[in-house]
Amino acid sequence: MGHGGGGALSAELIEQIFAPAYGNALLAGLTDSAVVQLGGARLALSTDSYVVRPLFFPGGCLGDLAVNGTVNDLAMSGARPAYLSAAFVLEEGVELTVVERVARAMGAAAETAGVTIATGDTKVVEAGHGDGVYVTTAGVGLVPERVDIRPQRARPGDTVIVSGPIGLHGVAVLSVREGLEFGVEIASDTAPLADLVATMLDVTPDIHVLRDPTRGGLAASLNEIARASGTGVRLAERAIPVPDAVAAACGFLGLDPLYVANEGRLVAFVPPTEAEAVLAAMRAHPQGAGAVVVGECVTEHPGMVVVATGLGGTRVVDLPLGEQLPRIC
Repeated sequence: MGHGGGGALSAELIEQIFAPAYGNALLAGLTDSAVVQLGGARLALSTDSYVVRPLFFPGGCLGDLAVNGTVNDLAMSGARPAYLSAAFVLEEGVELTVVERVARAMGAAAETAGVTIATGDTKVVEAGHGDGVYVTTAGVGLVPERVDIRPQRARPGDTVIVSGPIGLHGVAVLSVREGLEFGVEIASDTAPLADLVATMLDVTPDIHVLRDPTRGGLAASLNEIARASGTGVRLAERAIPVPDAVAAACGFLGLDPLYVANEGRLVAFVPPTEAEAVLAAMRAHPQGAGAVVVGECVTEHPGMVVVATGLGGTRVVDLPLGEQLPRIC
């Protein structure tokens, strides 16, 4: 299960098995979506599978998660998502009303995100060989000229911005899965981020890096960026937006919010000269109203992420080995 968690074991699987098998320059970037040239257009292409358990959780379900996740992977390249495909794997015996709920949620999410589900596929496996419903989506979108967003472009001095409170999705899924109550309902943050990204690019096309911190949370995303760019990242612990309910739940469960998955948040590396304007634009957008500066990109400790703690010390935030919460997307 650890190999599917977005941490060190996932990286090992990709680097030792998949990358050598498919080896090419496009894949070598190891980004959530690949930017390709086709017929004179710059296209972003992405694919993802969704196996979340349970299928329905506070704030969302498998259906809108499948749409938003792929839309967001495209947006992290600066693309305007346009079309999706959807492949369903259904387990024998799953109720058709459940399948309909998932499909309708996908349709509503696609309409909200401004994309079209243009093609798809359906397979059925025998009872006991699935878990109700799995969905794989692929998406394509247009990348504007002058936009070059990738982890290798992080530079010392860049301001690190997070678009809102972290940890909500992972804790929301876990609360339903394990039947836990924390005094208040914690709802997933699942949402499409393409319009927020477009708003940021209207301020400046020179955004260096975007990443949606899903599996492995903010910690995994920042470590991947630091390693890809050969720079260090320094965070301010008190600036990281962890909701009280998430902090309480993580304290109860022994989890670190930095490693808990999000599905409607992004982290941006922005040149310091543009940071104030980008932050203001984000805060004026519904999906970025809680945006805050959490740190900066530095020359020290290249390839590493450290946090300045509230007590005046520092601690290393390493790439997680596997996943604290499996099957959250």
